[in-house]
Amino acid sequence: MDSVISLNLRKSFPGFQLSVNADLPAGIAAVFGPSGSGKTTLLNCIAGLDRPDEGEIRLQGQTLYSNSAGINLAPERRRVGYVFQDNLLFPHLSVQKNIHYGYKLTSESRRRVAPGQLVDLLELGPLMQRRTSGLSGGEQQRVALARALAASPDLLLLDEPLASLHLSIRGRILRYLKAIHRELSIPMLYVSHSISEVIALADSALVLDRGRQVALDEPRTLLGRSDAGPLTSRDSVENIFDVSVIEHLPESGITLAALGETTLALPQVDVPTGQPVSISIRASDVILASEKPNSISARNILEARIDRVDAAGRSILIHAHLEQPWISEITPDALANLNLREGERVYLIIKSSSISLLD
Repeated sequence: MDSVISLNLRKSFPGFQLSVNADLPAGIAAVFGPSGSGKTTLLNCIAGLDRPDEGEIRLQGQTLYSNSAGINLAPERRRVGYVFQDNLLFPHLSVQKNIHYGYKLTSESRRRVAPGQLVDLLELGPLMQRRTSGLSGGEQQRVALARALAASPDLLLLDEPLASLHLSIRGRILRYLKAIHRELSIPMLYVSHSISEVIALADSALVLDRGRQVALDEPRTLLGRSDAGPLTSRDSVENIFDVSVIEHLPESGITLAALGETTLALPQVDVPTGQPVSISIRASDVILASEKPNSISARNILEARIDRVDAAGRSILIHAHLEQPWISEITPDALANLNLREGERVYLIIKSSSISLLD
């Protein structure tokens, strides 16, 4: 896949140095790492808010910064959209005026995204005349996305856009980001300290630790790498899926939802049938069996194939594939007792109560 942005830079602060040399492909790339690893500094260098000490930054063939050539384009000339953690919307302006702000600053020859298209894509119609100061966190995030995209950027930077939001709306924002990429084909660089978000959204991931570039790889592959694995295993891994509501069974307290051709039983949710929702299942809540169990209380028993077995600290991550890739976290003893191997059949057992709604 062709490179969209080429990074070869160093930036030093007292007691800290960021050093990155990476070519990031088209699609959605993530910058992953713990707090203090240099993720936001990297985005600020790309956007022109921080100046590297040396190196070069190129976006779709254009040099944004080059120490050797004496090039350092001003932020407004870089064709980069930036969505900050705290949104930085204009509180005295309406949603409509916030969105049109970036659009009006963009020359007609550069305009590839119409404000009306963004309003429809991000479902902002009912909010257009409201001031941003009265919006919820999720609504403000959608307006910030629309304002950044209205300038038709060549790259969209997102600095932990879910960090300040309630966990219950993470899935909705992730779905909006996928829709943006699908409909507008704008490359994204998504900063996160959650490997589960990165796996759910990104095509590739650059891993940083204390300013040092650790790895650049497909997100799921990072879990099994000795150099990146210790960073990715700090938090529990989640399986994050988009599903469509099929039917409600109020007498059982269950909602049936479609994940591709697979039907999952969830705790009952107040969502109309046919509507998409996002769910989370912790890898440690995906129980494995080498044979199909009988007479068991769990509502979800799925037959899958084992793709890969990774060690993650004191745990084992089993990568299985049904229609979508799944991850289960088990102990080394469980791996030995079940004698699980790559390519073999396995049954995934998930209690309905273990499935969380992210909307």
